[in-house]
Amino acid sequence: MSNTFKKISSANGAILQCGRFKLKLARPLIMGILNVTPDSFSDGGCFVNYNTAYARAHQMIDEGADIIDIGGESTRPGAPLVTLDKELERVLFLIEKLLNAGVPISIDTYKPQVMRAALNVGVDFINDIRGLRQPGALDAVRDTFCGLCVVHMQGAPSTMQHKPQYHDISANVRDFLNERICSLEQAGIASNRLCVDPGFGFGKTAQHNFTLLRELPRAIPTGVPTLVGLSRKSMIGAATGRRVPKQRIAGSLAGMLAAIDRGAAIVRVHDVAPTVDALKVWQAINGRPWYHAQSMHVMSNNKL
Repeated sequence: MSNTFKKISSANGAILQCGRFKLKLARPLIMGILNVTPDSFSDGGCFVNYNTAYARAHQMIDEGADIIDIGGESTRPGAPLVTLDKELERVLFLIEKLLNAGVPISIDTYKPQVMRAALNVGVDFINDIRGLRQPGALDAVRDTFCGLCVVHMQGAPSTMQHKPQYHDISANVRDFLNERICSLEQAGIASNRLCVDPGFGFGKTAQHNFTLLRELPRAIPTGVPTLVGLSRKSMIGAATGRRVPKQRIAGSLAGMLAAIDRGAAIVRVHDVAPTVDALKVWQAINGRPWYHAQSMHVMSNNKL
């Protein structure tokens, strides 16, 4: 299979198959982050209570989130591993209760067992920092209609920030993502289910991250939508001097707009309302209409 794919932009009306939904990419989509963990780098402990997490999800949807991404295990640098049972306990009930929220529900996990369990209750999207390389991951998702995000990560969360090195960061990331996309398609997974994430902060220094952002079109395979997650990350702190993650909103918005300018189709963020405002202005500058979140989702007849 060729490594050359037709270029997809966020403005050409492409569709991403996402479980119960077909997502229109007529404008950049917003994925709201919901970490139900005690130790995530920015909001750890804020949403470990079910009622608080449920309310936060609906708040982000009301603010304009197109997708809600639920994480039950922190992937910050040095984060300890979480047992399978603990991760399932944190995420499954919440996923099930949010299925009627009107937007796709995503699970941020690399564990095939969690993928299967989440798909069994109806999750729409799998966001995998290990790029579906764990034994059993492909089998877990192959015969479903869920959307899939393949993330680039060098190493593992516990060790990834220990002197990461690249010969050419953009070329290395592109080659990895190309290989994974080809492998997934050869395994029978439809290309319209796939998107890629260059993995800002996952085994990369601040310099690596900014080079990757600057060269994003060179770092991403053509033909698949790009998901970018810069929100509140240490690279923003390195540029601004803001040591507290919650003080990095303005810097995160600047990085997000730079990613959109370079072709990102989906942005993964903590701060939905400011992101919506920034993107509305961006769309207006570029003479493009702002489509409300509800108009971006087409219900599908697919059953997971």
